[in-house]
Amino acid sequence: MDFNVKKLASDAGVFFTRAVQFTEEKLGQAEKTELDPHLENLIARAEGTKNWTEKILRQTEVLLQPNPSARIEEFIYDKLDKKLPSKTTNAELLGQHMLDAANEFGPGTPYGATLITVGEYQKRLGAAERDFLHTSASTFLTPLRNFLEGDWRTISKERRLLENRRLDLDICKARLKKAKQAETKAAAAPDFQETRPRNYVLSASASALLSEEVDKAEHELRVAQTEFDRQAEVTRLLLEGISSTHLNHLRCLHDFAEAQATYYAQCHRFMQDLQRELARGNDVSGSLPSSDVCPNPVSSTFLSETSTTGATVSSCPNQRPGTLPMEHTQLPVTGARKAKVLYDYDAHDGSELSLLADELITVYTVPGMDPDWLIGERGNQKGKVPVTYLELLS
Repeated sequence: MDFNVKKLASDAGVFFTRAVQFTEEKLGQAEKTELDPHLENLIARAEGTKNWTEKILRQTEVLLQPNPSARIEEFIYDKLDKKLPSKTTNAELLGQHMLDAANEFGPGTPYGATLITVGEYQKRLGAAERDFLHTSASTFLTPLRNFLEGDWRTISKERRLLENRRLDLDICKARLKKAKQAETKAAAAPDFQETRPRNYVLSASASALLSEEVDKAEHELRVAQTEFDRQAEVTRLLLEGISSTHLNHLRCLHDFAEAQATYYAQCHRFMQDLQRELARGNDVSGSLPSSDVCPNPVSSTFLSETSTTGATVSSCPNQRPGTLPMEHTQLPVTGARKAKVLYDYDAHDGSELSLLADELITVYTVPGMDPDWLIGERGNQKGKVPVTYLELLS
């Protein structure tokens, strides 16, 4: 217990001395040892790395999980070193609701069948999102957190030790300076009554005592300088490791970008497949009343012409922007024009014309014709073609 009290008193004295030195430096009343310029540059670079890593980490977390409550929950589980329970993504939940609704409305109805198709693709999108979140967390977020919670804490600890060693060094320099000034003053105008300490033998000369103080201060300065140089070298080696950190984060950034590209490519492919299935389903359903199913849109390139003939734009919620529903796309007899085929189409009978994706054909309509269909011509071949498979060109 006696040892602990003495150590506590000693530590308190060192802390107080350092605080005095630090305050005097801030007030310009004490000299400060400047660090090596290379070391200063390394410190500035490390600070920038830490600050930007924190910003990138926080914003990536917001991107991957916009819900603040969910982020807090993930943070708590991470601090408790527990595995976060697997959660259903919003897209998967939406898909499941669509499937449940289809079972209630009847999977054989047009609406129920479409709900099943869209719901299945929503669940695929949700599964792809879950894989993307997991990959991003393990390949990008985790390395950034490891740097901030591991390497950076070590660097910060060593930098604090370096600052303490610098303060100790400057304290020793100030002490030596004062001792030399006192020795010089005593040599110039000795006054034994004032300079001789009471605890020493009266016969000891003041100059000898002051010389001893100078020697002691010089020894402490050498020790402080050695400890400062050693700590500066340790800190320098750690700060130079920031270059390796940048290389590691570079690899992680490539992994994150690749995961993003894979995820968005999957989503794009799923939505293209869904559009094709919906187009085939609408073709099979034939001419359902407009009150039962929302008509598929045609290309927006036809909007300008039909608007001049008095066509009315539908407000169907599933209609794509800039398009017209099929019941309002009646072309004039003389309105022959070019059209690009969007998907392959196999004719069901002799009155229809088979189509190949990306080919160009001539289309027109005739009075009394079903608005879901147009007459298509390709060379000497002629037949009905579905509007949903075409993009009308100017």
